[in-house]
Amino acid sequence: MRYKIVVDSCCDLPSEYRKDPRFEVVPLILSIDSYVIVDDDTFDQADYLAKVAASSDCARTACPSPELFMNAYDTEAEEVYVVTLSSPLSGSYNSALLGKNLYLEEHGEKKIHIVDSLSACCGEAQIALKIMELCEEGLPFEEVVTQIEKFRDEMNTYFVLDSLETLRKNGRLTGMKALVATTLNIKPICCGVRGEIVQRSQGVGIRKALVKMTEIVAAEIKNPENKRLFITHVNCFERASVVKDMIMSKVPFKDAVIVDAAGVATTYAGDGGIVVTC
Repeated sequence: MRYKIVVDSCCDLPSEYRKDPRFEVVPLILSIDSYVIVDDDTFDQADYLAKVAASSDCARTACPSPELFMNAYDTEAEEVYVVTLSSPLSGSYNSALLGKNLYLEEHGEKKIHIVDSLSACCGEAQIALKIMELCEEGLPFEEVVTQIEKFRDEMNTYFVLDSLETLRKNGRLTGMKALVATTLNIKPICCGVRGEIVQRSQGVGIRKALVKMTEIVAAEIKNPENKRLFITHVNCFERASVVKDMIMSKVPFKDAVIVDAAGVATTYAGDGGIVVTC
C-alpha cells in the first residue's frame, strides 16, 4: 500500500470507507456525567443522545493522545496523510503534530503530512476522500500536499443546529459576535471562517433556517460541477434528505452524500443538527 489516510473520529466517513485498509480512524473520547465513551465503531448514538438528554451536565470531548497518532503512522505505507478537526476548536491537530515528531524521532524519516481541516465531520471526510482521489491518480506526495491544502482553503462549511448550548458551554463559539435569543426560536445559520464558528444569518424556526442556509450555499459555491456535496446529520436523515434535495435543485454538484454523525459531531451538533460542506 503506497499511502494511508489517518483521520480523527470527528471525520464522518461514509460507511463503505470505515473498514477500508487505506483509512485509519483515531478516536476521541466523549464524556457525560460518569460515562466515558470511546468514539469508535462501538459508539451507540441513540444511547448517547438519551444520556445527554437525561443529564443536567454538558457533554465533553477529549482529543486523541500523540501516542495514538504515532501508532497510526507506524505503517508500511510510504506516505501518510492525516486529517484532523479544526485547530481553533480542538487539540487534535496539535496532538497529530506531536505524534509525528515522536514517530520521526523513534523511526526516522517518513513522508507524513497533517491537514488542519479548519472544519469538522463531513468537512474532514471531504478532505480525506479528496486525498484518496489524488493518490489514486498517482500524483507524487508533494503534489498531493499542494493540491489538498488548496482544496481545504476553497471548501465551505455551513450548519444549522437546534441548540448551540454544547458549543457555547465548551467554549467553541469564540468567533461568534453575539448569540441570538433561543427563546424566540431563532436558529442561527453558522459557517466556518479560518476554522472558527461565525454566524452568517438566522431564521425563525429550523425549517426557515435550513432554507436560508441552502440559499447561502447556492450563492457562494464556485465550480460545483467539480465538487461533492456532503451532509452530516444527527438522528435526522429525512431532514438531511430534504436539505440535499433543496441544494441539488439549485446547484449541479457532481455528487451528494449524506452521512450519519459519529460521536464528536453528535456531541456538538446535537440531536437534529445538520452540517453541510462543499
